[in-house]
Amino acid sequence: MSEISGKARHRRRKTALVVGVPLALSAAGVMGYGLVPGAQSPASAATPAAAPAWATATADGFASVNALGQNGTYGGRDGQIVTVRTLADLEKYATASEPYVIVVAATIDMNPVGKEIKVASDKTIVGSGTSGQIVGGGFFLGAGVHNVIIRNLTIRDAYQGVWNDKEHDFDAIQMDGAHHVWIDHNDLRHMADGLIDVRKDSTYVTVSWNKLSQDNKAFGIGWTENVVTDITIHHNWIRETEQRNPSTDNAAHAHLYNNFLEDVAGTDINSSYGNYSRGATKMVLENSWFQGVKNPVIKDSTATIVQKGNTFVGTSGRNESGGTAFDPKSYYAYTLDKTADVPALLKSGAGPRSSIGTTATTTKAAAATTLTVAKDGSGQYATVQAAVNAVPAGNPSRVVISVKPGTYRELVKVPSNKPHVTIQGSGGSRNDTVIVYNNASGTPKPDGSGTYGTGGSATVAVEADDFQARNLTISNDFDEKAHQNIAQQAVALRTAADKVFLDGVIVSGDQDTLLVDTAAKDKLGRVYMTNSYVIGNVDFIFGRATAVIDKSVITLKKRWDGSSAGYVTAPSTVANRKGILIANSTVNGDVSAASFYLGRPWHAGGDASLDPQTTVRNTSLSAAIRSTPWTDMSGFSWKDDRFAEYKNTGAGSGAASADRPQLTDAQATGQEIADWLGDWTPTAS
Repeated sequence: MSEISGKARHRRRKTALVVGVPLALSAAGVMGYGLVPGAQSPASAATPAAAPAWATATADGFASVNALGQNGTYGGRDGQIVTVRTLADLEKYATASEPYVIVVAATIDMNPVGKEIKVASDKTIVGSGTSGQIVGGGFFLGAGVHNVIIRNLTIRDAYQGVWNDKEHDFDAIQMDGAHHVWIDHNDLRHMADGLIDVRKDSTYVTVSWNKLSQDNKAFGIGWTENVVTDITIHHNWIRETEQRNPSTDNAAHAHLYNNFLEDVAGTDINSSYGNYSRGATKMVLENSWFQGVKNPVIKDSTATIVQKGNTFVGTSGRNESGGTAFDPKSYYAYTLDKTADVPALLKSGAGPRSSIGTTATTTKAAAATTLTVAKDGSGQYATVQAAVNAVPAGNPSRVVISVKPGTYRELVKVPSNKPHVTIQGSGGSRNDTVIVYNNASGTPKPDGSGTYGTGGSATVAVEADDFQARNLTISNDFDEKAHQNIAQQAVALRTAADKVFLDGVIVSGDQDTLLVDTAAKDKLGRVYMTNSYVIGNVDFIFGRATAVIDKSVITLKKRWDGSSAGYVTAPSTVANRKGILIANSTVNGDVSAASFYLGRPWHAGGDASLDPQTTVRNTSLSAAIRSTPWTDMSGFSWKDDRFAEYKNTGAGSGAASADRPQLTDAQATGQEIADWLGDWTPTAS
């Protein structure tokens, strides 16, 4: 589109499945969490279900380390999958001796209040979308319990009216002597004691991508004379909690990174301290963001803290470090996100996931075929395109192209006759695997047959239905400054297919970064992007597809000359179809205030029959967004098409006006993610 037109007790493990959302995704596509509400059996039953990809998920961090006779943490993946809606069924399967994947598909009230279900080994307990909620109690993992995963749940409201409660030990999750435990993507709040307690020599624990809030005591670790606990705490949003954020006592190795600690000014909850290294703890604290926290980092004289890359905004009191600690990478691989990205990343990515799942069935899902790509020759193929070429035409089931870390400078096309393809990075971060090229619309083709055009400039072009990408970066690094004499549109990713699922990716460019298209004007093309980044400046999310950008970060970028001006979306929606929906996300970037529009109508080819649509809802907008966020394009008025907002926040949001239409509550009920996706439920595979 044109703007004008370690220790001996550790055995190091190189895991194939390294997980964290959105930081890292496994080779099995492990970030699809929940089952879709409404797709289950009657409420009284606990039903067998299919084996969706998240059932095979394994942990990262210390929970991934081989030790104590346990080969990492994978929960109940070897057992039956059951869906539960009652306390009796949840307790039945959680306490069983056999492995289970237990899908919680309802709000379950604990009786009596404060009840903690005694979870047995080899269990995965995962919420179905946002419907999996435990109210008035939680889970207890006793001595020797191991290989447990708790994900995608809301555990809340055991509070008994006493703020610093010394009587009721009602935790969300408590461990006393457990090992190999992964707590991931949960919302834990408003309990009577702590939210998470890791006690009595519990070890090989990873706590990732959780929201911890509205509690006196967030997260306690230790309370033992022994110095054995190994724990990884990353990508957690700890907000409006007074103490233990966390408090870490006598931990052998405590690795904290990319966490967001926030004390909101003017509320009744005031932090007394943030990260605390107590006793003989050795702590490494990296790339975390502290906002408004009193005494953000403190340590005992006997403890150590090594700080690297942390940011402190509006904090006061003690901020300490000292001593030597350890190198986390001697135990496991990990990749840091930039500290500046942490608040937005966690606001959009922490806590339970809502829209990913599968329908209930008694049949096990077919195993995917996996092809490996590696630049160093250690894979089956040296290029991504070579692996795509190896996929048979008309392939009936999933083919996963697992791409090892590296920069792959190539063009990739997935043709329409090769459906069910997944391309995913196998590294610890989506930054590790990069597919990049530098064609632009005006770049001459090498055969002399003209230029590529906008769509033809794409680094990665997807024309096959049921495509998935995860845990990688797709980029177009065309140098606008060096090529001012040609058309500047330079697409990173073009989709022209239905049921395209983009999870945990970065799509980066300048003008026309992400083209969400359809195979033809009369064809439906649905795209669901989640836990991802889109980076650009001019019309950088555009096209006629029915596209959802959910729980992601949209990063505004300056132009080649350093100026700030641009447009986020340019839909070219066909009449009576859904266009572009941005929901539950963050729009920000290092650009000038009031310099970007949220969108403008692209009537491709001057087609007046089109009815472009962009809705931006429940999204944080930075001051870069103009107070009049929509504008005309090529003689077509935005007011004649469909542009609206709903309950956005941030400095760039604004009240309803003729220049800033807002959906009513009634209208918003018809503009939900499910309205865009229809009968398709994106399922990681």
